[in-house]
Amino acid sequence: MAPLSQRYARGALVGVLNVTPDSFSDGGEFADLEGAVEHGRRLASEGAAIVDVGGESTRPGAAPVPAELELARVLPVIEVLAADGIAVSVDTSKAEVAQAALAAGAVLVNDVTALRGDPGMAAVVAGAGADLCLMHMLGEPRTMQDDPQYGDVVAEVESFLAERAEVAVAAGVPRERIALDPGIGFGKTLAHNLALLRALPRLSRLGPLLLGVSRKRFLGTLSGQEIAADRVAASVAAALYCYRGGAHLLRVHDVRATADALAVERALEGAA
Repeated sequence: MAPLSQRYARGALVGVLNVTPDSFSDGGEFADLEGAVEHGRRLASEGAAIVDVGGESTRPGAAPVPAELELARVLPVIEVLAADGIAVSVDTSKAEVAQAALAAGAVLVNDVTALRGDPGMAAVVAGAGADLCLMHMLGEPRTMQDDPQYGDVVAEVESFLAERAEVAVAAGVPRERIALDPGIGFGKTLAHNLALLRALPRLSRLGPLLLGVSRKRFLGTLSGQEIAADRVAASVAAALYCYRGGAHLLRVHDVRATADALAVERALEGAA
């Protein structure tokens, strides 16, 4: 199969579908199967190349959920969307959940722990021939925003992502199937987030980047919008910046607005 970077054009959109009661932006909105499937189909129709289904919140302060509950939340949704021919990723750090999701039709595992959460994850991904996204996070969701400290945030995140990619490759995941995520908002202050975003051209030399900035708190700080759902304009602006910086995949809540902005951006730069 072709490398991930060739199967998805630069700036491909990953639509967020949280089937959780407590995610920071859309928790509880798509907790029932019918609503979740309808929203997943809408994301795909609006331009999402991948729909990312998550059954465990990773917002700051979030508590973990057992695998049985996570499976009950995500599997029915993945099965229906995959049967529709929609490319689906599963946002999980549990090998058990990833294995079941891949068997149900998911094509990518989005692991916010970068294989540190479950020692069996790499083998599951390698065995399924799936794509893998590895994300940097300082600590865990419950504690990651408790005064995060770095000596050089860009160098440390860069080193971490390179090392985790090597771990995945050693476990049998082909390098061309790996995307890397600097983890904006995951154990970072506003200054850390801005430094990492400004360093995207440097970080992109490690391989295809997946960026998730949509509706995040730092955008609320910059724009003055306290409510996550009111950060659409700020999110689109940040997504365009990430695209220009070399991000290959953009994980977003507002697919149509971002797709429209990218269409204009590509036309202006002559890439349409």
